[in-house]
Amino acid sequence: MAKVVITNRIPREGVELLEAEHDVTMWDHEECIPREECLRMIAGADAILTLLTEKVDDEFLEAAGEQLKVVANVAVGFNNIDVAACEKRGVVATNTPKVLTETTADTAFGLMLMVTRRFGEGERVIRSRTPWQWGMFYMLGMGLQGKTIGIVGAGQIGIAMARRAKAFGMDVVYTDAFEMDPAVATELGARRVEFDELLATADVVSLHCPLIPKGQEGSTHHLIDAAALAAMKKTAYVVNSARGPIIDEAALVEALENGEIAGAGLDVFENEPAVHEGLIGRDDVVLLPHLGSATVETRTAMAELAARNALAVLAGTAPETPVTSL
Repeated sequence: MAKVVITNRIPREGVELLEAEHDVTMWDHEECIPREECLRMIAGADAILTLLTEKVDDEFLEAAGEQLKVVANVAVGFNNIDVAACEKRGVVATNTPKVLTETTADTAFGLMLMVTRRFGEGERVIRSRTPWQWGMFYMLGMGLQGKTIGIVGAGQIGIAMARRAKAFGMDVVYTDAFEMDPAVATELGARRVEFDELLATADVVSLHCPLIPKGQEGSTHHLIDAAALAAMKKTAYVVNSARGPIIDEAALVEALENGEIAGAGLDVFENEPAVHEGLIGRDDVVLLPHLGSATVETRTAMAELAARNALAVLAGTAPETPVTSL
């Protein structure tokens, strides 16, 4: 039996798949595992299931040992993993794409509705018992019908978001290194544009690209910076359900204070779980605590896929969803 370590709590269905064949140890606490405890716990592991809260780097891999065969990330993103370092040591890295596509797109669309229609602000009025009275001009928001959504990153989640927007009567433009499948583009009436044109024309800019660290080719770190925000319509909104550091939060706060854009809907943050203080008290911002894939069904499917990936590598076969360095 191989030694399998799970660095944070995951649904039992994934744990049971692993326990049926191997010796499994899991950090079973509400709080994230401290770094030093993590490094101690993974020593001698043949397979490790990680979450985004764990940084898989040379120190991590060294602590695990030369016998380590696979790091299975329970997430579609893998910016917490130094994939090149894994490859150098012969360690397979995997992720969990596809199973969280619809759930994350639901979250992004919910953020868009909440911020454009001021639903979060409205709920706070009721819960705080602030006096209010219906009126023709009370708490007006922006309707989505006939507006343009700009999809940044037209992968599976970006396309799922575009489908939802299309169903609400929005026009779709997107920017991506690759063209959409022609049949999908036709279905959505989607038009590929350069990033600058997307910023200038979109009423909602919705982020679905991976986080590529600064210094690397095609970096998306602070893709939405002061210049990008200034290029957007003053009536436009930005929605981020991808990765926090894609937005420069300090620049976002300044843009909101100066009226350069109308608002933002955020499920992820630059220094998560910390949130820029300038965002906390704003009614033109909707803030969620990284709930993108947070349904019972999706988190279970993620855990099961990560477990199957680990089991495949331990059995000497190819995993379902490996990742490679750029």
